[in-house]
Amino acid sequence: MTFVKHPGSRRIFDSARLGPWALAALVGLGAASCAAPSADVSWADHDATSTERIDHGEWQALLDAYLITDDPSGVNLVDYPKLQANPADQERLDSYIDHLEGLDPRRYAKDEQMAYWINLYNAVTVKVVLGEYPVDSIKNIHEGVIPWTGPWGDIHTSAAGQPLTLDNIEHDILRPIWRDPRIHYAVNCASMGCPNLLPEVFTGENLERQLELGAREYINHPRGAELLDEAFGVVSSIYFWFPEDFGNSEAGVLEHLRKYAEGELAEMLQDFDGSLDHEYDWSLNAPPAP
Repeated sequence: MTFVKHPGSRRIFDSARLGPWALAALVGLGAASCAAPSADVSWADHDATSTERIDHGEWQALLDAYLITDDPSGVNLVDYPKLQANPADQERLDSYIDHLEGLDPRRYAKDEQMAYWINLYNAVTVKVVLGEYPVDSIKNIHEGVIPWTGPWGDIHTSAAGQPLTLDNIEHDILRPIWRDPRIHYAVNCASMGCPNLLPEVFTGENLERQLELGAREYINHPRGAELLDEAFGVVSSIYFWFPEDFGNSEAGVLEHLRKYAEGELAEMLQDFDGSLDHEYDWSLNAPPAP
């Protein structure tokens, strides 16, 4: 398996199709999109003695109403048409995000913090897509000059008064602070190739169970990993984009997959000694538009 170092966002480009100007622009875009939050903020700070809980009830109510968990694809879908037709619940989503933005996550214990960032990321992603719906892919939503780059480098939220991008939350806060590969199964990028948006909100209390569930569901679905025979398989591009989170090697990826694989996949992984390709479906995780 050949790993390609990913620049830090959920974006992938074919450099062979880009001219010198576009490549230079991409370098600047990548640096901007992954820029760290204000240097005077240490998001790693937390209060280990805190027992305070953050209320995610509004987000749970929205998931209960608009998350489709029985689609034949096996992917949890967001019912954007239904949500778009309900202004009251759109305001409910805005209110929930405003509530999280008004908090300082550094006041909480570390598990409560992690749940905060995951829920904020997922709720903001839904809001971003909703604002442009109908759209075929989240990658069509962007504020820059280069098409199909997605919204991850645009400022769409804040915490404790600090403006943040989705890239900031994932790559400057969640991944470097917690160093847990299961983060990739928790944050949802609104795509069919992405790990599921789970039907239960993340909390400090259920964090470990939710992270394990997300990993197990994804890896045991073909979009996560599928071995066609003992010599060839296809895995999610996530494992190529972020190799450092999975042992920086094919052996590390296979070890990670074996940890969560079940049934036939687990059996095939035991003796797998072939090559892996990768793919990712950027189609929107939504039912067909009416």
